[in-house]
Parts: sequence; C-alpha cells; structure tokens
Amino acid sequence: MSKNKEKAIPKSRISRFGRVARMAGGVAAGMLGEGAKQLAKGNRPKMSDLILTPNNARRVAKQLSAMRGAAMKVGQLLSMESAEFLPPELSKILGQLRDKAFIMPRHQLVQSLVESYGDNWQEQFQSFSYQPLAAASIGQVHRATTHDGSEIVLKIQYPGVAQSIDSDVDNIASLLKVSRLLPSHMDISTLLVDAKAQLHEEANYEQELAYLQKFQSTLGSDKRFIVPKAYPELSTKTILAMDYVGGVPVDSITEIAPSKIDELMENLFALMLSELFEIRLMQTDPNFANYLYQEESGKIVLLDFGATRKFTKKFATDYKRMIRGVVAQDRELTLDAADRLGYVASQASEEYQDFLVEIFNIALESFQEKGTYDFENARLSERIAELSEQVYGYKEFWQTPPTSVLYLHRKLGGMFLLATRLGAQVNVNKMVEPYIATLK
Repeated sequence: MSKNKEKAIPKSRISRFGRVARMAGGVAAGMLGEGAKQLAKGNRPKMSDLILTPNNARRVAKQLSAMRGAAMKVGQLLSMESAEFLPPELSKILGQLRDKAFIMPRHQLVQSLVESYGDNWQEQFQSFSYQPLAAASIGQVHRATTHDGSEIVLKIQYPGVAQSIDSDVDNIASLLKVSRLLPSHMDISTLLVDAKAQLHEEANYEQELAYLQKFQSTLGSDKRFIVPKAYPELSTKTILAMDYVGGVPVDSITEIAPSKIDELMENLFALMLSELFEIRLMQTDPNFANYLYQEESGKIVLLDFGATRKFTKKFATDYKRMIRGVVAQDRELTLDAADRLGYVASQASEEYQDFLVEIFNIALESFQEKGTYDFENARLSERIAELSEQVYGYKEFWQTPPTSVLYLHRKLGGMFLLATRLGAQVNVNKMVEPYIATLK
C-alpha cells in the first residue's frame, strides 16, 4: 500500500461526527453544483438525479473508508446484501469498500503498539513490518518475527473504533436517510442492528483469541485445514497475535482442476456441517478473504474468527428438523421446524406458510438434491431475490428471521456464493444425510 493511502482515523465522537457532517455538506454542495450545471443546459433535473451522481457516491465511499469501523461496515453490508436494490452508481462505489481501506499513518500505528506493549514495544519482536498485509473495517494486519524466529502476524485494532460503533452506525444511518442516497422504500433498520452486533463482536479481540484457540484445538489434527496458532502472550484487548500462514485467496483459484475445486468446496461444506451439528460453534462471516488455499497441500487456511457464533443443542436439532422437512418435501415438518426456530409460522395464513416453505425449499435445495449439485447453474441468489420481492404482500406476517438463523444463513449464503463463483459441483445431500438420520 502506498503512502498516499495513509489517513489518520478520527478517534473522538466529535471528530467522527464532524466527518459525517462534512460528507453531508459535500453531498449537498455536489447537488447544488450539478443542479446549476443542468439548469444552465436548460434541463429541469429531478432531486434523485442530483443526489445520485457518481461524484456524490464517491464522496460517501471515501469518507466511509476513511472512518473505518462502523461507517465502513455499513457500506460493506449494504453493498453485499442490498446491491440489487441500490442505485448502480452507489452500489458500484460501495462495493469497493469490501476490499479497500486507508491505512493508519505510522505515528498512529506506533501509538497503538505503545498502548498495548509499552514504550519499548520493539523489544517484543526480532523484527516488525510497518507496511500492513491487509487493512479492513476494524483493524489492519502486520507481519512480525518473534525472538525465537517464528513468523507471526499482528491484527491491530484501529484506535477509537470499538468505542464509536453505536454512534457511528446511527450517524451513517441518519446521513443516508436525510441525504436520500438510499431509495425511500428501503428499510435497512435490521441491517443496522446487525452491523452494530457484528462490530461489537469483531472488536472483542479477547473473545476472538478464545475462539481461535478453540478452533485450533478442535481442528488441529484435521489434515484438510490449517488454523493459525495463537500467541496469547502477545495478544491484548486491541492486538491479536497468531502464526503467519501463506496461501492464495480461495475465490481466485479458478485455474485449478475442477475436481480440486469440488474437493475444496466439499471440505468447506463438511466443516460448516460440523460447526453446526458437532462443535456448535461457527465462524459466520461470509467474507471470502477468511479462506486461503494452499495448492501444493490442498489445505484450506481458516482466518478471522471475530464473527464466531455459538449455537445451542436445541437450535442445531431444530435446524436438522428443517433440513429433513425440505429433503423429504414434508410441508408440515418444515413448518413445525420453522415454528421451533422462532418463525411463528403456524399463526400465519396458509398462503404465507406456502411462501415460507418455498423460500426454505430454494435456500436448502442443495441439501435435497440427490447426487452432485451444480451451484453455478442453480441461480440460487437470483431465485431467492425474486421470491423475496413477494415479502411485501405478507407484511402482517413477515418478521425478521431469528438471530441465530440470520447468522447461519449468512454462512450458508457465503458458501453458496463461493461454490457458485468457483463453479463447484458437490453432493451436499450425501454429507447431510448422516446428521438428519440421527434425528429422533
């Protein structure tokens, strides 16, 4: 990353709100400028045309990226989950936030290291690289070498991010509403609550350390996966230390043999089922960057456990019942499972029940298919999006899915998208059958 990508993170609430205010002012100024330009040409522009200019979209994206934390996460979630509903200009620019962020200037990075390790922080390491390997919404990753020669990485949290989560999300929500940068019919309240919850969990590095150690101990002997070793003695509230493990981004391996791709996705689906039904602890962030692939060994490197979710035995059992209902095409069993999971389906109209069953049948279609399932040609995302448009006809019954279901379906959706992107064919039904066969 070049020096011109450096930008200090505003730490106080006032300075962060000031950045939002300047963003709003920039959008307003852009509207006035564009309006004057159009009037000079003899045009009578609509308000939406003035707001949704490429320049205004860039202003918003730039400020979200500079603020990191909650502001950037809202942009990421909007671009990932609502892209088909956003104006093209805003969707395109927000989509860049999934991969890009400014980095901390060196003085702010050093300040974070001093706060964690003290003034003589360099003595903790044989070497430390000031150039980050990656920068995201919560923190950035740096390589270092310990005194015994171990190659490690430090995930260093941006200053002020954890304390500003709720106020940032609220500020950005207000901006998007007041500036009309989002379509007026779009309700993102659930997404904003989700953003806050995700960010509070991701900012808790002590909890993530515990999850990392749990996965390392659980999967340490599994030859399909690599979980980096944690370094508790070098980890703090704002720094997470672990082994450096190399590999290529899992979504960039389309050049390898199709059989290898199928095997990779089979292993990831097997892990997901084990997380749900055996470990009952799941890394739920669908970001493809959380997986690396080592072509020589065929192993998958698992990264980033900040969005890990615990599932109760009851939830896991109820979801087995849901899958069994879909696999057996048993409407009553599917609705009973939906009730147990918290959908209150039995109190809805028969038409809404049919709608709900259809959603589950499409979402879990790969579990039902006998033999290999062709993800690339299944059009799962498109078909679910098409069906979701009918939700507005059932406003009296529709509810936000229960929290545990939301997290699980985010993981499921991420696996489906990755399998689709890689063109994988996997016999998911064969993998899930042993689990649902044990259901009493």
